[in-house]
Amino acid sequence: MPAHKVFHAAWLMAGLFMLASTASARSVDAASYGYPLTNPFEATIATTPEPLQPAGLPDDRHIDQDDYALNLRPEREFTLPENFWAVKKLKYRIARQPQAAPLVFLIAGTGSNYANGTMEFLKKVFYRDGYHVVQLSSPTSYDFMAGASRFATPGFSKEDARDLYNVMKAIRQQQADLPVTDFYLAGYSLGGLDAAFVSKLDESEQEFNFRRVLMINPPVNLYTSTSNLDRLVRTEVKGVSDTQTFYDLIFNKLAAYFRARGHIQIDAAMLYDFQHSPQGLGNEELAMLIGTVFRFAAADIVFTSDLVNKRGAIVPPDASIKEGSSLTPYLRSSLLCNFDCYIQKQLLPFWRKRFGGTDLTGLIREVSLYSLEDYLHKSDKIAVMTNADDLILDRGDLGFLRRTFGDRLTVYPHGGHCGNLNYRVNVDDMLEFFRG
Repeated sequence: MPAHKVFHAAWLMAGLFMLASTASARSVDAASYGYPLTNPFEATIATTPEPLQPAGLPDDRHIDQDDYALNLRPEREFTLPENFWAVKKLKYRIARQPQAAPLVFLIAGTGSNYANGTMEFLKKVFYRDGYHVVQLSSPTSYDFMAGASRFATPGFSKEDARDLYNVMKAIRQQQADLPVTDFYLAGYSLGGLDAAFVSKLDESEQEFNFRRVLMINPPVNLYTSTSNLDRLVRTEVKGVSDTQTFYDLIFNKLAAYFRARGHIQIDAAMLYDFQHSPQGLGNEELAMLIGTVFRFAAADIVFTSDLVNKRGAIVPPDASIKEGSSLTPYLRSSLLCNFDCYIQKQLLPFWRKRFGGTDLTGLIREVSLYSLEDYLHKSDKIAVMTNADDLILDRGDLGFLRRTFGDRLTVYPHGGHCGNLNYRVNVDDMLEFFRG
């Protein structure tokens, strides 16, 4: 099985989402919580064993849903290359209730499309509870960058929020006949941070007046979170000297596992079972696998942003990229540019030129939750759900969340980065928060 399919499966299965409780913000006791994976790396990849997931979620054939496209034509200083023809219109998915109902916008995590596994799971959770559901790609996904972004340089949170808000308003116009009673907003991982900035923007524009906003496993300091993920790729693994050797190691372990099972199947149950087999990965291997998945997400951002803006860091500005053009040389260069590389070579120069920014310290504050501290502290409609062992947080980040959100913060003892998103306890808490 090709290595990229292993990473793609891990990315889908390690999607990211979480819980909520507004009764009394709490640090959940590990003994009473019941989530079985105490290793944050395992949890991030394998997520929740199927028997512990919520029962009774609707099948797709029982959901009234469709995909739509928006021809936004945002004001830009660039022209999309020919090979972007398929994503010049931004697609989204909407699931409709048969009667008037509240509507929840869901924002995907880093590099993720509106229809990935995590978004599909969350759609079913909220649809079953009586909500219309709109699924939105992350501003860091190539389809959003091509179809909706004004600058195609994601990471500057205020501008990402503006692009998302424009998309939400366009969807409301396109779906004007949909009877909506109230609006809600939720996002996981980077989408959780995006939700905070969108909520702040809505306070002034009041297009939706969101009743509840749920941030699931969000980064606090965006630079800290991306640095944590970048470090995972540099984990030392015994017998591994380069990326290709690591791919071979993962492939050989999976091959042995599938030979023993007699068939190939990639899903959450398989990943959980794999980790409890003789071929299961050690902590160092798990860390490097997670880091590599996020490195591929970073590569998409690096390549797309550089190409459409003709910056020349990855693709020569005079290169002719058409449908059928080989992108392999550019992929290799993109993979060598991690999140920090993207920030230093593209995001920081863009911020300075476009918005008069100064140094990296100033940028870090602008794009992180620190810049919204007063708003988040005072707004009782916003809650955060996260894990004490979340890979993208440092100890100081948890301290910030406790000070800022008080009893609107729930901290679970383990679950890694969104690994417990599909745990039935988390789902119940999530819905309880939305019900108010």
